[in-house]
Amino acid sequence: MEIVIANESHFKYAQIISDTITESAKVRGTGIAQRSPEYIMKRLENGNAVIALDDGKFAGFCYIEVWGNKNFVANSGLIVHPDYRNQGLAKKIKKSIFELSRQKFPNAKIFGITTGLAVMKMNYELGYKPVTFSELTDDPDFWKGCQTCKNFDILTRTERNMCLCTGMLYDPKVKKSVSKKINGKAFARLKSIKEHLFLKKKTK
Repeated sequence: MEIVIANESHFKYAQIISDTITESAKVRGTGIAQRSPEYIMKRLENGNAVIALDDGKFAGFCYIEVWGNKNFVANSGLIVHPDYRNQGLAKKIKKSIFELSRQKFPNAKIFGITTGLAVMKMNYELGYKPVTFSELTDDPDFWKGCQTCKNFDILTRTERNMCLCTGMLYDPKVKKSVSKKINGKAFARLKSIKEHLFLKKKTK
């Protein structure tokens, strides 16, 4: 297994990456923004992505998005092919894309929004902190990317202040404190509260 910085030679994987993201959204029933093969290829082309390969077979992927004049970057589209899940690969990919982000954009704040408890835990271990959406980029193009998510109506009706996703932010200017062991139950409870609040309103 190798995790490498993606380039144009990986265009042949764009379709399976796109399909894997789409299928994962269906299976998990959570909010995952869909990404077309063309969208994926742009990230491969500019070297703002990492791809995991097992002897040439696609295993996983994640890419960088740049926002607000390079003041913010997001690590998005983290996905692992079903054949390689539950092996710790997602954590390795997450660490690789985080390190690439720090190398290419050392002064940028790194952020993400996710409904996945596993991703929240990985982010926390890298130094991210939960934040309100107002602390993330205000670039409208970023939020337009949420339009393909099944929960986009929640984001819209709260005027982009809240959603089922949790915002998390890494600020390079803030010294990383010695982390206590993460309490996964706290993130799970936060997610449960949001689902109860927003989905209950939706069904009324």
